[in-house]
Amino acid sequence: MTPASTGASTSVGAVASVPSPSSTRPVPAAVPESRMSPGGPGYRRMSLALFLAGVATFALLYSTQALLPLISGDLAVSAGDASWTVAAATGGLALFVLPMSALSERYGRRTVMTASLAVAVTLGLLVPFAPSLGTLVALRALQGAALAGLPASATAYLAEEVTPKALVTAIGLFVAGNSVGGMSGRVITGWVAQEWGWRVAVGVIGVVAVACAVAFRLLLPAPKHFRAGSLRPGVLVRTVRDHLADPLLRRLYAIGALFMTVFGGVYTVIGYRLTEAPFSLPQGIVGSIFLVYLVGTVSASAAWRLVGRLGRRGALYAGGGTTAAGLLLSLAGSLPVVLLGLVLITAGFFAGHAVASSAVGKTATVGRAQASALYQSAYYVGSSAGSTVGALAFHAGGWGGTVAVGLVAVAGVVAITLAGTRAAARAAVARPA
Repeated sequence: MTPASTGASTSVGAVASVPSPSSTRPVPAAVPESRMSPGGPGYRRMSLALFLAGVATFALLYSTQALLPLISGDLAVSAGDASWTVAAATGGLALFVLPMSALSERYGRRTVMTASLAVAVTLGLLVPFAPSLGTLVALRALQGAALAGLPASATAYLAEEVTPKALVTAIGLFVAGNSVGGMSGRVITGWVAQEWGWRVAVGVIGVVAVACAVAFRLLLPAPKHFRAGSLRPGVLVRTVRDHLADPLLRRLYAIGALFMTVFGGVYTVIGYRLTEAPFSLPQGIVGSIFLVYLVGTVSASAAWRLVGRLGRRGALYAGGGTTAAGLLLSLAGSLPVVLLGLVLITAGFFAGHAVASSAVGKTATVGRAQASALYQSAYYVGSSAGSTVGALAFHAGGWGGTVAVGLVAVAGVVAITLAGTRAAARAAVARPA
């Protein structure tokens, strides 16, 4: 009999008594899913808010990357020294992402993300006035530390507030925001700097980030599933230790770091290569090269389809192979071929990053903010290493040196993924039928 015919309540949370030959124990009625999913309440606002947060994060974090040749000339420093304006920001983020994740466990994801963006955009408005390289690097390090509250908190927010089936798609949209921020920041700074210098260009990015931060705070829905945790150091240490003891999480952290080593090295050095012979491109055109990031927006958003067809490890193999092919093509002396190489590098990197970061959110069932923070820390350590080592390799061996660093990192991604494939096969054999 239906509830209507028996007079039973049909309200949410009601308990229906379902007679059966074996039991008359009450069975709870199904509770509707309260987490967000595509087409559901709040999903579009959440997606746009975190997309804009991703735009602001990457635009600020890499605001000096396309301007390194101009900074080198203005401050009379080498490519290696100028690269510290990028490495300091990513290094600051890597260092502070774990403490920021602990704050988000206690005070909430939305609160920490809002505070982080507020501090970062304020520092972004001060960066153009740095009188020396030392001051510029110090401000960039502080800015990176402030931005540390965004990545891990955003991933944890999504893992808590979005349905599991929609998680890869939602994280892909956040990563797509990163790619748009990285692209637009570099394109805008390239053309603005060509006319008015690098300081005005960085200032414009600061203003854009302010607008994104305000829109983010107005749009992001209040969390419904957050449960405050402890700030006690012992609890944090145990949580981090447990995550690092998980072989799958360790592999994902290493993969994120290695993918970002490639990406950080390539995009830190590419401006020097394209402004020098044989290409000798003007700064505005060099900045426009970063429109290639749009490819990353597409590949990150479509990563879930790749996982559906190939599985997680298959998607990582595909991302690594695509990145390696792009690195090899970038060695060519033809500008169109170099651009094709950048397209493949960007597509492979963003797909691999979206797959690995979403796998972290699914693997960690407790302490998600810390699990995501460890991934982000490894990821940005890779960025700092790639920026610095890639610049040093370029100084020592030209573009070929930077490509060699990238190929070694991709080989590491493939080796780690292969180790995971073998571990899964051994576990399947050992599992009883």
